[in-house]
Amino acid sequence: MTSKYTVTVLGLGAMGLPMATRLASQLTVHGFDIAEPRLQLAAEAGITTFSTAQAAAKGADAVLLAVRNSQQLTEVLFGENGVAPVLDQGSVVILTSTVGTGAIPATVERLAEYGVELVDAPLSGGPVRAGGGDLLVVVGATPSAREQAAPVLDLLASTLSIVGDKPGDGQALKTVNQLLCGVHIAAAAEALALADALGLDQAKTLSALEAGAAGSFMLSNRGPRILEAYTTGGAEVLSRLDIFVKDMGIVGKAARAAGLAAPVAAAAEQLYLLGQAQGLAASDDSAVIKVVAPTRRHAG
Repeated sequence: MTSKYTVTVLGLGAMGLPMATRLASQLTVHGFDIAEPRLQLAAEAGITTFSTAQAAAKGADAVLLAVRNSQQLTEVLFGENGVAPVLDQGSVVILTSTVGTGAIPATVERLAEYGVELVDAPLSGGPVRAGGGDLLVVVGATPSAREQAAPVLDLLASTLSIVGDKPGDGQALKTVNQLLCGVHIAAAAEALALADALGLDQAKTLSALEAGAAGSFMLSNRGPRILEAYTTGGAEVLSRLDIFVKDMGIVGKAARAAGLAAPVAAAAEQLYLLGQAQGLAASDDSAVIKVVAPTRRHAG
């Protein structure tokens, strides 16, 4: 693993920038984002930035995509200014976003025309863990593609789970992961709203719940932020609420395609959709508590 290996990060947002910064500790990193402030932050972090995605991607050993959805995936690779035509044969595209399995087969087929493989590697862990190389990364890719992407994946992941030899396997597992995450956040919000409605101190309730059988990673991670939802400006936005609108939509679509009922996931999805409709789309996902309890009843 040396600085001679070049990775281009396209999308320098909440996750893309800390990943790029982490990679720059040992690799040569090129970066591009449509937002000029993100480019400035990347440059300050030692990342070589470019004015176009194509310029950033040319000559890279790997291109890491931190995009929002399948539409952006297609646009970045194959749109009018898409990067696929400038990629070197033998390079790989590492997809770190949750976009669902539907867009993967066509993406693989079109990249193959350029001699490029797709590494389906959605990840979980949040911006802080991204900057420390402490992410869970689930990978679906051929052995050759995984080998080419190894310098990137090894730097980002504390837990690297190879779930299959074909792209799409990673998206499938991440879909299952997001079902649980989305439900757990919604359940934590409902529980703390109920605690308030019953006259309990929410912070003390959270501490007690964490110590017992009801504890979970999402309760501990989102719980303090849920309690900040009512403060001026709300909790710091580490994961937007509308990301779970997207992800729970992916979960529902996958369940329907499989002929599987997922009533708990569907109920959680409705909470996120209501939050989006109420103007909370750009708020931290912990703000979902305000859907069931728009105001706090008791001081805490």
